[in-house]
Order: sequence, then structure tokens, then C-alpha cells
Amino acid sequence: MNFYVMTLFPEMISQVMGDSIIGRAAETGTISITPVNIRDYTQDKHKHVDDYPYGGGAGMVMQAQPIYDCYRDIVEKTGPAPRVIYMTPQGRVFDQAAAQSLAGEENLIFLCGHYEGVDERILEEIVTDNISIGDYVLTGGELPAMVMIDAIARLVPGVLNNRESAEYDSFQDGLLEYPQYTRPEEFHGRMVPEVLLSGHHQHIDTWRRQQSLLRTKERRPDLLAAAEQSGYLSPADLAYLESLQ
Repeated sequence: MNFYVMTLFPEMISQVMGDSIIGRAAETGTISITPVNIRDYTQDKHKHVDDYPYGGGAGMVMQAQPIYDCYRDIVEKTGPAPRVIYMTPQGRVFDQAAAQSLAGEENLIFLCGHYEGVDERILEEIVTDNISIGDYVLTGGELPAMVMIDAIARLVPGVLNNRESAEYDSFQDGLLEYPQYTRPEEFHGRMVPEVLLSGHHQHIDTWRRQQSLLRTKERRPDLLAAAEQSGYLSPADLAYLESLQ
């Protein structure tokens, strides 16, 4: 899977995405992450990529021409035009279902805005998905793009060493993940739950499922209601939740 990031700060993408699991996946060729500097495509001799907004107002607006030429250069490499994601607080909120959907793409382009935003005409012309990572405003689209790339890339086969790591994540079945423990068995007087030391896999699976239900009920009851409506909850799940009343 190939990620292209149209940005004014390519080094920001390279430095963060070059480490840990995502960096190793890029090294092995399982994924590729290519930051593309929008400033390289400006026709202004001073390398300006922004201008004052028509109608007045504070701040500057990114111009359409450098972004469009940058986009066309990427599409020449990818072939059929990929989905283009623009990070904006006006977009739909990114979630695990969106990550799963996007993980099925061969190529994705991310457009990182700055200043007071981007000329609306280029958004209308090339953007396919307006996506937000939350109801707040950041100084640019690079951090949201990297958050999304991380969430999407780990779902690509071969990125995680253990496929179960993704299958049992929070939100994969509409619920939060169960608590995890490792050695030592006792830490500051707190013990690892006895069932996890039993070696009885069926009991462990039941405990983990119940803990997932309990944690979701306590911390994100909205997810629990959605999981029930979506059919994620089994009769055993519903019986356990009833016992908690």
C-alpha cells in the first residue's frame, strides 16, 4: 500500500513515520510513505504557496495551482486517480471502520492544509474524502495525516507480526479492548488476574470478552449501544450485561 502526503513540511512526515512498526514496514516494502513538497510546484519565484483571501479576513490561504500540479505529478505515478483525503475539522470523524475501509486501497493521497485553509476550488476538484480526527483545530494537517496513516497501515497484511494484534484491538468489534498484563505477577501489591495464569484458553477467552464488555459499558456506553444495534453482541454477551444491572 502506498501513502502520498502533499505537505509544506515533508521532513515532519519522514521523521515521525520512519520509526517503530510503520518505519519497519516501509523498510521491507510492505507499505511506502512518500511526502511530496507542495512548495516544489509553485510558479512563484519566491516559492510562495499562499495569498490573501478574497473578501478580506485574517491569515493567508493556500493556492490551488501548486496543490493541483503536485496532485497531477502523483497521479502520473499511481495510474488511476486515488482517493484524496483532506484533513479538516469540517469532515466526518475518523474511526476504526474508516481505517478498515481505507486499508483496502492500493494508493492514498493526503492533502495537509495550513494557514487559514485551502482554496475551495482545489478541494472541489481533487478531494474525495473530508476527514477529521476530532472536534478541535490544529496548526496543520500533518499530524492528522500521520495519525490516519498509522491506523490504516497497521491493518495492511504484513505490517504487524501477529495478525491477532489487529483483530482484537479496541473498536474492531465495536467494543473497547480487554486489559492486558505481563510479568511480574505482582506489581505494587496488584496481582495478575488468576484466570490468565490458569492456561485454560476457553476461560481466558470468556474473561477477556466480559472485561471488554465491562470496560465499554463503564467508559464508552455509546459504543455498547451501537454494538448491540450492529449485531456484534451474542446472547452470552447480552446475558452478561444483564447480570451487571
